Amino acid sequence: MSQAVHPVDEVLPPPKLFVLGLQHVLVMYAGAVAVPLIIGRALKLPPEDIAFLISADLFACGLATLAQCLGFLGVGIRLPVMMGVTFASVGPMLAMANSPDIGLLGIYGSVIAAGIFSITAAPSTPRLLPLFPPVVTGTIILIIGVSLMRVGINWAGGGLPFLTQTIDGKVVQVANPNYGGLQGIGISAFVMLVIVALIRWGTGFLANVAVLLGIIAGAALAAALGLMHFEKVAAAPWVDVIVPFHFGMPTFHLVPIVTMCIVMIVVMIESLGMFLALSEITGKPVGQTALARGLRADGVGTFIGGIFNTFPYTSFSQNVGLVGVTGVRSRWVTVMGGAIMVVLGLLPKMAALVEAVPQVVLGGAGLVMFGMVAATGARILTNVDFRTNRYNLFVVAISVGFGMIPLVSPNFFRNLPHELHPLLESGILLCAIVAVLLNVFFNGVKGTSTEDIVAAAKQAEAH
Repeated sequence: MSQAVHPVDEVLPPPKLFVLGLQHVLVMYAGAVAVPLIIGRALKLPPEDIAFLISADLFACGLATLAQCLGFLGVGIRLPVMMGVTFASVGPMLAMANSPDIGLLGIYGSVIAAGIFSITAAPSTPRLLPLFPPVVTGTIILIIGVSLMRVGINWAGGGLPFLTQTIDGKVVQVANPNYGGLQGIGISAFVMLVIVALIRWGTGFLANVAVLLGIIAGAALAAALGLMHFEKVAAAPWVDVIVPFHFGMPTFHLVPIVTMCIVMIVVMIESLGMFLALSEITGKPVGQTALARGLRADGVGTFIGGIFNTFPYTSFSQNVGLVGVTGVRSRWVTVMGGAIMVVLGLLPKMAALVEAVPQVVLGGAGLVMFGMVAATGARILTNVDFRTNRYNLFVVAISVGFGMIPLVSPNFFRNLPHELHPLLESGILLCAIVAVLLNVFFNGVKGTSTEDIVAAAKQAEAH
């Protein structure tokens, strides 16, 4: 008598697989394209290069998802996981983007090195869990959201408040006359209202894709007002291939590499919690070997990202939440989602259309997306014992203070060695380092149970 197939390994009929896989893609799409938009515009890349970053990101998203769900040669946890660029890497990459000695090629070098580091460190990562109790992970995720809010606010304002210009041979900053325009703020507010309305009165899938539908509604309004232009969309080819090292060969710098490796440690700890939560949701136990395979897939995805002109990857927790909401546990659904992402990455017109969406439209959605990241950190902190352990208050307070330094005073560390700036100018990394050190100092290193990790991961499902 043949053994029954576990629901995780069940292959559904192709039409159902496609519809459910597309649902996973739609749920993560807005978050997936946000990072290339942020980094591309921070580097002041031309629209066609930003569109290429979006295509490359979708393509690598699909490859990383296939590696995680299908599995090969000790890689992949073989659970229903969708992979996407982690927001935790945005702060450090923005600091690298602002350094003329590093730039985009230096970012790719640090991503490739961090991917290799993650692949080799995957089996040992569970041993680091005691360093990342909820008081640490909650604080880090809170600062990730707060740091990203600056991006969302500037999008809503229509760009950066100050522009860099060369006057009489000197580089100076001048006020952006278009920043904070009432029309742009009104469009951002409209997008936010659509999202909030869908979340409040929408149900099921409609509520899950509220951010994406809000962006579509805002883009339609912007197009009606003549603010969205489609010349680049018309000029973009229908199909194109994503080639490795499109922008040139990566460059490798020690401090950016160390910085990105620290980011990947934080990312893998978060992924570990996601895997354990997903194991409970699907009813398929995972052991140390399976967890190592899953974390190794994070590293492989990140390595692929550096080669194919994109950024570090992790499991997307909103898709973990979708598995719990729908009850569909088959990993072949996310395999289909990964295949759809690969195809989308080969359609430049789609990427050009995303790039054409005005920043003010993205601003309304960004405030919701990035605010939810911060709110997730706050939710995780609600599990922390502040009543009987007053030290936890100091861990959060001081770590948040350090994390805010680059946001409040970008020149605070200007007299320290230039090589350290990619590390010091990232509030996320400063917060992570300080939170870990303070927690060890005040609370020591205590074992973290699987139940604690799963509970924290469930709190992060809205991340």
